[in-house]
Amino acid sequence: MDLDFSPAQKEFREEVRTWLAEHKPAEPRPHDAAGIREYDLGWQRTQYEGGWAGISWPAEYGGRGLSLLEQLVWYEEYGRAGLPSLDSTFVGLNHAGPTLIERANAEQKAAHLPPILRGDVVWCQGFSEPEAGSDLASLRTRGVVDGDELVVSGQKIWTSNANLADWQELLVRTDTTVPKHRGITWVVCDMRAPGIDVRPIETMDGEHEFCEVFYDEVRIPLSHVVGAVNEGWSVAMSTLSFERGTAFTAGQVRLASTVEQLIALAADRSALADDELSRRLAVLRAEVAALRAMTYSAISRSARRGTPGPEGSIVKLYFSELEKRVARLSMDLLGGDSLRFRSRWLPGGWTGDYLHSFASTIGGGTSEVQRNIIGERVLGLPR
Repeated sequence: MDLDFSPAQKEFREEVRTWLAEHKPAEPRPHDAAGIREYDLGWQRTQYEGGWAGISWPAEYGGRGLSLLEQLVWYEEYGRAGLPSLDSTFVGLNHAGPTLIERANAEQKAAHLPPILRGDVVWCQGFSEPEAGSDLASLRTRGVVDGDELVVSGQKIWTSNANLADWQELLVRTDTTVPKHRGITWVVCDMRAPGIDVRPIETMDGEHEFCEVFYDEVRIPLSHVVGAVNEGWSVAMSTLSFERGTAFTAGQVRLASTVEQLIALAADRSALADDELSRRLAVLRAEVAALRAMTYSAISRSARRGTPGPEGSIVKLYFSELEKRVARLSMDLLGGDSLRFRSRWLPGGWTGDYLHSFASTIGGGTSEVQRNIIGERVLGLPR
């Protein structure tokens, strides 16, 4: 494992830092759906035109063709600049795009990768269902082959930004006669296709990021299947390995900055005299450093293998649990003042960050699922 950066990579870091300082959006991100879409795609288009989109993506599809270490540098500086690490372009850039690069055919790559990088389209993920969340392989949304099309009927839930999306990475069951992992297909779904009904869900923080999606005999060309019919489980594992690998690096940097801001707030409020609070802040600072080391290790391992492995679940588990601990401490420190104190790192404020932290150990696979993956695929323990 190599945890150091070369002189060229350090120079690259300075270039990234300078460009972000000069070009990052000056206006806050809006809250309405149309405004969010325009803002996110506009910022992605700025990155593309500046030559900073898809750092590790193949150059033939508009990327820079650089290594995962350069991609890591970009994420770190992006987070350090206080930019949002989760927006409506996240799925396209961190789920669908990398999956297509690894598993799609040439025509599918040419059709979808450049528009993602250019900021032309928004993607969403159609995986979770009311009866298939933690046990994803239990999904019931059906895809029936009819000539050269799949006819899809069923329901997905907790689909982030489905109301903004042009395309969806969709898992459907195409064979009910085989073991559940073997009858699933990964397909690219046009979110404007007839028969799709998107219904936003209002969450306790007042946002409408999540949606239910209903499919009523939606016809999808078989040419949109990535991999092959009934081989979607392995494609989905590729998708999830990218999500649990490097995708949240910018969020980790933001988390580290949040801890430092909490320490500064504690000092301003003369709260560091409280030994227990000081201990908790020190532990969080150490845990952030441990998380960074885990991420570096995962990047180094992925660079050797070419794709992320199951060890990404260790990073995902630790990060999501740490997010909740940081948010909990912020409430203990600020109390009622959390309603009026703002933060450059937290667009929703301290209370919004606290409310959103409850989703961190659920989205992308629950902590319980991550522990099972770590036990079985990393440690080799029995099921």
